[in-house]
Amino acid sequence: MLFLKSLILGISVSAPVGPIGLLCIQRTLSKGKLAGFLTGFGAVTANMIYASIAAFGFSVVSTFLTEQETYLRIFGSVFLFYLGIKTFLKQPANEAAHLGGETLISMYLTTFLLMFTNPSTIFNFVAMFTGLGFDQGSSSLTTSLSLISGVFVGTSLWWLFLSFVVSRFKDKITLHLKLVNKVAGGLIILLGILAL
Repeated sequence: MLFLKSLILGISVSAPVGPIGLLCIQRTLSKGKLAGFLTGFGAVTANMIYASIAAFGFSVVSTFLTEQETYLRIFGSVFLFYLGIKTFLKQPANEAAHLGGETLISMYLTTFLLMFTNPSTIFNFVAMFTGLGFDQGSSSLTTSLSLISGVFVGTSLWWLFLSFVVSRFKDKITLHLKLVNKVAGGLIILLGILAL
């Protein structure tokens, strides 16, 4: 039951369309389903690290990240701004055929970095896990693993679903890919400014 609850939690954490969602959509349109999924999977990896810290109560790590929150937030905001400009200026012509210097690994790493520079995610997971009835003090290893694996499956399913749906309707959206790049880039820049 806890696995199912945490799976639903994983989907609901990923579903709101923020900078990662915009990147996933834009990269799916220009590079294909795998690029879109790996973009989302970078966020999944960062979420799993923070969910693990929250579930297992790694107090030393969470204290360090909390102390460095300002610096991480600044880095994340600057990185968002850079990524937004890069997306805004991206030309869509012939991008679907090749990676054009932007590798699948770099797509994965950019979103991992974006998510990892937001240490407040730990506290979000602590709050959400508590809401699911998870008690760090008395929880077993099996309970913690069930919780974390549920979040992993839920977040992964969401990014798989999003990249598949966007790819499925690609033909209808590709005509407006340049506009998608401009809108996505502009929104990511705005999110970077707001994060500062």
